[in-house]
Amino acid sequence: MVGIVIVSHSTKIAEGICDLARQMAGPGLKLIAAGGMEDGEIGTDAFKIQAAIEEADSGDGVLILCDLGSAVMSAETALEFLDNPDLRAEIADTPIVEGSIAAAVIASTGAPFDEVRAAALEARTMQKL
Repeated sequence: MVGIVIVSHSTKIAEGICDLARQMAGPGLKLIAAGGMEDGEIGTDAFKIQAAIEEADSGDGVLILCDLGSAVMSAETALEFLDNPDLRAEIADTPIVEGSIAAAVIASTGAPFDEVRAAALEARTMQKL
């Protein structure tokens, strides 16, 4: 099953998005929050993100969703730190909440990486009204 990592500057936001996505997707999904700094402060930590990616990996790939620009930079750095050349891990350019839920629901069905990524990216065009 494709794993998902939520990267936010806030630990509470990352954990909250994971909670919401789990409610929609159900159990069994590797959905890992990588929010905030190790000391609980606001920020992003490339090593924390790297560990989350490795934890989320089950062999089918890991999709990473980020909240703001420097979270993307930290996630890119984390990708450079990975030692496993076979691990497919990518950042999705999508709204973090909508994209996370869409990706989690599709991932929970056992869909392949490209379908999970496509679901997350589709969230960019979701209208609310």
